[in-house]
Amino acid sequence: MTRIFTASATALLASLTAANAQTEIQWWHAMGGELGAKLEEIVQGFNDSQDEYTVVPSYKGTYPETMTAAIAAFRANEQPAIVQVFEVGTGTMMAAEGAIVPVYQLMEEQEQNFDPSAYLSAVVGYYTDTDGNMLSMPFNSSTPILYYNKDVFEKAGLDPEQPPETWAQMEEFSKQIMESGAAECGFTTGWVSWIQTENFSAWHNQPIGTEQNGFGGPSARLTLNGPAQVQHWGNLKRLADEGVFKYGGPVGGDNAPPMFYTQECAMIMNSSASRAGVLANATDFEVGFGMLPYYEDIEGAPQNSIIGGATLWVLSGRPDEEYKAAAEFFTYLSSPEVQADWASFSGYLPITEAAGEEMASFFEENPGADTGLRQITLNEPTENSKGLRFGNYVQIRGIIDEEFEAMLSGSKTAQEALDSLVERGNAQLEEFEAQSQ
Repeated sequence: MTRIFTASATALLASLTAANAQTEIQWWHAMGGELGAKLEEIVQGFNDSQDEYTVVPSYKGTYPETMTAAIAAFRANEQPAIVQVFEVGTGTMMAAEGAIVPVYQLMEEQEQNFDPSAYLSAVVGYYTDTDGNMLSMPFNSSTPILYYNKDVFEKAGLDPEQPPETWAQMEEFSKQIMESGAAECGFTTGWVSWIQTENFSAWHNQPIGTEQNGFGGPSARLTLNGPAQVQHWGNLKRLADEGVFKYGGPVGGDNAPPMFYTQECAMIMNSSASRAGVLANATDFEVGFGMLPYYEDIEGAPQNSIIGGATLWVLSGRPDEEYKAAAEFFTYLSSPEVQADWASFSGYLPITEAAGEEMASFFEENPGADTGLRQITLNEPTENSKGLRFGNYVQIRGIIDEEFEAMLSGSKTAQEALDSLVERGNAQLEEFEAQSQ
């Protein structure tokens, strides 16, 4: 009996010692609902795959709420090892010198097999400094695409397999649809800021700011009032007055998807990550997928679209062993199998070439699911199309919505609205630059 007790105690002690030896790290994120459940499944897969580390995911609310919580925690020296930050927070995170551990540095110091060239340049370019160093780890990246109602197209006498490719076709198809009575409006859109302003500019290879769209440093200023942007906003105003385009509201344009689901509007431009939601809600018609339309008279279009979504940032001030755990976790997250599983489920883009190849059979079985990937990799990104990096950009996106609505109301022309946007936005950038010094 004594031997059995001793043996059991020894086994228990060994078990506890092994458990205590595990390194636990915190990951604060902003993904609730089904995406949050999938995220936790991925984390569990990592935790089950080895016995040295435990990643503990914690939902902290919306993107702004999660970022704000992480900043407050850092000031209180209670920061997590990893925090998920949306793309418009990139400039702010980069300016927080000493508060972050760049991913390229983390992976090198922890001796991980890390090859930046394996990642999609259109994805990592957004999160890379001017020396080509990756600063954060892409996780959920998306890009806007066109969704259209194939049934409405057929009723209007259009080819249901042929989405519009140009803005001239968007107007032509929309008016044919409306005149036939197949739908009340031609199109709507989510995210006027992200899709009809930032992505529009990248897709047409137009700058939106100086210093490589802010990549060159905090002295960058907005140049969003160029001829191409004025042409496009003015065109949207004219089409709105004619009932061809219906505005879905500020920020993400929450009123836009219902107009597409109810077949009031025949087309919608929204995130590629909306694919699962679109298919779930489009129960009475077949959905088609297309790239964003472009203006044929703007030289350089179509170029490539840019991403939205978020990346994972590593915060400084944690014990050394937590950084080894974070590096191991990032290697797991970047594996083709994990990325392909996540991208197939969510509609986000696979972040590596290998993950894209891993999804070949999924793309074959789900026509149109690769539209975002083909669009964002259509051409090698230029200085105008690799993304943007401005401080206080959350506030600037609010200004974009306000000025767009002022134009729609008729109180400003497209030129006046965009001039005001640049003036007000640059005031935000000047304030950010002063705070950064």
